[in-house]
Amino acid sequence: MRVLALTCVAGLAMAALAPVASAKTAPEWHMNATAIEACSCPMFCTCYFGGGHPAAHHDMANMAEEHYCRFNNAYKINAGNYKGTKLDGAKFWLSGDLGGDFTQGQMDWVVVTFDKATTQAQRDAIGAIAAQLFPVKWKSMTTAVGDIAWNATKDGAHATLDGGQTAEVQLEKGGFGQAGQVPVIKGLQYWGSDSNTGFVLMPNLIDAYRVGDKKFEYKGSNGFMLTLDISAKPATTGSKSGM
Repeated sequence: MRVLALTCVAGLAMAALAPVASAKTAPEWHMNATAIEACSCPMFCTCYFGGGHPAAHHDMANMAEEHYCRFNNAYKINAGNYKGTKLDGAKFWLSGDLGGDFTQGQMDWVVVTFDKATTQAQRDAIGAIAAQLFPVKWKSMTTAVGDIAWNATKDGAHATLDGGQTAEVQLEKGGFGQAGQVPVIKGLQYWGSDSNTGFVLMPNLIDAYRVGDKKFEYKGSNGFMLTLDISAKPATTGSKSGM
């Protein structure tokens, strides 16, 4: 009986260790996604180079200067999984404004729109991942559901939200690349992502958010495409922050 009991205890111990071992090789969640992005900043968006202040915009009518970065980010998930919820092919959209000073990690407003084809479980998963991708605070954050169309080629990209009635982003090859190439910035950090394949620079033909009291529309300002990876990080104990 004693041998049997020890065998059972050993078996239970091995079963308890199995999830720990697998967790080291398979993250709890991960996402690989491609973004079509545009904002009000000149090409290329200065927000990515630190300083905490977006580009200045001049209001000649009122002789005033204002700093802001009003954006539309349309994402298509190439492959992803969140605690068993499959995310392959799902789409989501961020519209908002980073505000004039985000040195303290405080942004102005954002609307997170989930594609109407996504399930509630997928929306919950995307929301959780987006919070890790953008580890900042927002003065205003709301969510919505809409019809997202997303298309991209090597020479341009076009994404619409509700057929363009809510928002629209269109990018086109700028013609300023060497020998007709599209310039790519590599080695630049994209928010909270683990890695990216490079910022493919294409100015926007249109960057518009067309609903509510925060409407905006820009043409010829910053735009790019980018494919990113982000995964859950293993839990650590006793570690010290380097900040």
